[in-house]
Order: sequence, then structure tokens, then C-alpha cells
Amino acid sequence: MGLCFLDRPNTDEQIEIAKLADEKGFDTVWVCETRLVRDAISVLGSFASVTKKIKLATGVINIWTRVPSLTALTFATLDEISHGRAVLGVGAYWDPLAWKQGIKRRKPLAAMREWVEVVRRLFRLERVTFEGEIMRVRDLQLDLGYGRRRETIRVPIYIGATGLNMLELSGEIADGVLLNAFTSVNYLKESLHRISTGAKRARRKMKEIDLPQLIAVAMSEDTAKAKDEARYLVTLYLGQQPHIGIASGISPNLVEEIKTALGGWPPRKDGAEEAMKLVDDKVVDLLTVAGTPEECREGVGEYVKGGASYPVIHST
Repeated sequence: MGLCFLDRPNTDEQIEIAKLADEKGFDTVWVCETRLVRDAISVLGSFASVTKKIKLATGVINIWTRVPSLTALTFATLDEISHGRAVLGVGAYWDPLAWKQGIKRRKPLAAMREWVEVVRRLFRLERVTFEGEIMRVRDLQLDLGYGRRRETIRVPIYIGATGLNMLELSGEIADGVLLNAFTSVNYLKESLHRISTGAKRARRKMKEIDLPQLIAVAMSEDTAKAKDEARYLVTLYLGQQPHIGIASGISPNLVEEIKTALGGWPPRKDGAEEAMKLVDDKVVDLLTVAGTPEECREGVGEYVKGGASYPVIHST
């Protein structure tokens, strides 16, 4: 079982929850680097100081603002202070957030392949010169800090993938795939097929690839209240990251209506409330797990039955 923090609660509470998850035997705790809310690394560093066993993962950082050299250095450091518990979750980012920062996301598949190669070579403490189509480093090597043994940094790389082509690439090159939240069980099954295609291309076996599934969960003794809580985030995701909903079969026309009602990103005043009226319970049930504790256990279990290695729960 994994736990993921999107943008709530506050950091003091996140630290306490991470401690509890560690004590209760959770496998991983993931921290998102979404919108411009918090950076994931600072939060994970604080978790490292108060936990002992739980793995500390980004869910996910991106390849554009976190260039290969900075990422290799960052995770070598997180790996050191956590005594080998760091997990590098990375994705290709999304618009309009990238565009607003002056980032042009070009050829994301080529960029991801090159980024992973450079980071891995830096983790192996190679002196790297790499002139790729997108990524470039020249005569670069991790120095590591005083007292650190010069040995390979063993940090697994997980790609947070939604698009089918990125899923195939993940099956080919990644240690694991962080399967996206707000996607359906049926989409999970299609995702596994595409990951398997990539794995076969690289002559890998599926059992070599870890497949945690992010699941947005809203739990209450009142099912209707839980669904209303989930509806808010579903609405934001469909309006801001429409590819996620469309991947699970949500009508592009509905997605466009929601996007228009939101009024852009960030939403206009009262935009979220207006857009939520377009999202019915059927859509909420397709993209999240919302209901009583028993209903949530059952809903989460469907993703595991569908082939996920384990669920990674984040609260809506």
C-alpha cells in the first residue's frame, strides 16, 4: 500500500501522517509536484528525518524544470539522507503550466528516453558527455559529498505515464510505472497492454516492472458527501488536464464544456462551482473511488484485480 500527497493537508500534518504510515507498514509515500503548490523534494527530505522504512518517492517531478544533472544530484542527496529509500518518479509535464513558465514541451518521448539515460549514467558515476536531440550534458560527473562512498546510486526510476506511447516507452526503459489517478479500471488494463508491448521490445518481463496505481479516494460514512468531495477534484482535472479524462472515455465535448465553465487555469471566480454541475456521479465513479469505507475498499480492490502492483491512495 502506498500513500500520496497532492496538495493537502499542510506540511506539518503531512509529516505526522508519513510517520504514521511508516509505523503502520506502508510501502511508499509519494509527494506530487503539481501546479505551483509545493516542491516535492523539500517535503520528502522532511519525511526522511522522521521515518525509518517507508520508501520516499516523487509522484512526479518533470523533465523540463528538473534537468538531468540537477535531478541526479538531488536524488543522490535524498538517497543519502534516507539511507537508500529514495524513488525517482518523473513525468513529461503538462500544459498550460509548462507554457506559462516559458517551457516548450517538444518531442516528449525522445526527451524522456534521453533524460532517463543521462540520469542513469550519472547515477553510475560515469563522466558523461551526451549530445541528444533534446538533452545535452558535457563532461559531467557527480562529485558526491564529503564522506560519501563512490559507488553506484541505486535509485529506481518510475515514469508517471498516461498517454499510450509514453506507457510503451515506460515498459521499455523504466524500473516502474506510476499509473495515473483519475483514470478508469478499463484504462488500467489498456495501460498494462501497452507497457507489456514496450517491455517485449526491450526483452524484459512484466514482473520486472513495478506498477503502482494512483487512486483518488474520498471516504465518508455518507456516500453522497464522499462523491461530492471527489467531484471537485475530478472537475479540476478534467478542465486542466483533459487528456486524463479523455483517456478513460470521457466525451471530449463534455471535457470542453467543463474547461469553458472553469474559465481557464487557475479557474475564474465561481468557475469550479459552475463546472462541477456538469460532472455527474457516473463520471465520479469512473475516475475515483468514493463512498463508505467498505465501498472504498471494494473500489480500490478493483484496481488491484485489474493488474496494478499495489494501490497508492491520495485523498480528494
